[in-house]
Amino acid sequence: MPQLQNLVLTDRAATPVAHTYTPLEITNGVGVVVESSGVPVGNNRFSISLRKTSTGKYKVQMNLTLPIVQNETINGVVTPKVVRTGYAECTFTIDQTSTLQERKDLVGLLYSSLDPAKVLVNDTVTNLQGIY
Repeated sequence: MPQLQNLVLTDRAATPVAHTYTPLEITNGVGVVVESSGVPVGNNRFSISLRKTSTGKYKVQMNLTLPIVQNETINGVVTPKVVRTGYAECTFTIDQTSTLQERKDLVGLLYSSLDPAKVLVNDTVTNLQGIY
């Protein structure tokens, strides 16, 4: 059973930056790690959970939340405000009879689909281009 721990994720900047997410909490089986921005409303969050369904399948749910914060000044009072947020959700549904290799392949193939060289996925998600 994995312990809630630091998670280092690398972005796709021209010079990639490693972002360290540190443990925040475990609530109802959902582990949450955050990259602190200094203002809690602006913290980037990653959560992960595992549950077994009534049909005997396992569901792994991962969520990444990236709020964009700007300071808003009203009557000389500066307040951080979330102006937009990016969300990513990923759900794996795994049969209890699956093999370790099948689960590894499921993760590996999804991971491979996110490679910038895979134009179908990359340009749809990052460039917001429709599929034709």
